[in-house]
Amino acid sequence: MRFRIESLGHHVPPHIQTAADLSARIGRSEEWILSRTGVAERRVSEEPMHIMAAHAARAALGDGPPPDLIINASLTPIQLIPDSSVFIQQALGTEGIPSFSVHATCLSFVVGMHTAGALLSAGAYERILLVSSEQGSVCRDFEHPESAALIGDAAAAAVLTRTPDDGDSELLAFGMTTWPQGASLAELRGCGTRKHPNDPDTSPGDNLFHMQGPRIYKMTVRRMVALYRQLLEEADLAPEDLDLVVPHQASGPGVAAIARFGGLEPAKVMNIVGEYGNCIAASIPLALQRAHAEGRIERGSTVLLLGMGAGLSVAGALLRW
Repeated sequence: MRFRIESLGHHVPPHIQTAADLSARIGRSEEWILSRTGVAERRVSEEPMHIMAAHAARAALGDGPPPDLIINASLTPIQLIPDSSVFIQQALGTEGIPSFSVHATCLSFVVGMHTAGALLSAGAYERILLVSSEQGSVCRDFEHPESAALIGDAAAAAVLTRTPDDGDSELLAFGMTTWPQGASLAELRGCGTRKHPNDPDTSPGDNLFHMQGPRIYKMTVRRMVALYRQLLEEADLAPEDLDLVVPHQASGPGVAAIARFGGLEPAKVMNIVGEYGNCIAASIPLALQRAHAEGRIERGSTVLLLGMGAGLSVAGALLRW
């Protein structure tokens, strides 16, 4: 697919919650939080996800023309109906632009980018705004210290267009696999028909996020390594050909494992989890925006987006930037 990320934008809430701030709330020491999650601090938003999304979208759009499609690629919704993309467009002050959501939990941005790339390649749209915005802090269960210590809030957006005839930007390879036997390892059971809010058997804890980190790691790491090798093989590349890997910022140990199992220098793996925590679907585009702003990627760079999501799923996209 010949498309390119034309521009990026992001928004992080001003309020910083440190590991020291959080330790008393979850009954664990600051040292425990840092050793288990690698998250020294995270942002906690007082604004809902669609307002954060609009901040990031405006930064990505800049002074350019409006998009002809808006794709919301986020996990945390405003409400069940209507779709959160409607509220994002409302916050942007636009109307009449078609919009919908792609929901693949932490992989939503990667899957949304693949979807947008297909639509651009088919000629259905010219300029697509893809935005991931997460207010996961409101879903934290402080009785489950590990997951509560991971989550942070942020938003990031990208404007995607078809690659000009004289450009080299393209999607070199894409892959995704889903393994339903891991469905119970990362879940928010409430808000649906299984644990409806009006059901007397639904508890407040059903509306909060739960995960089993060690089991997720064990189940996904070999599958992610296999996908990593598959994508390189499809593109006829070696690990040393990669300019940067931008993984889902699942945890400090998780990001470190990407370099270790991928045979990469740590400097080639974008790591912002210690500063922002796990921002769910916003993690990858936030890390991508940071990398671009720091000059770590430029036109012609070979960039791999790689991650896992609840389900359990693993996915990756290999780009010539």
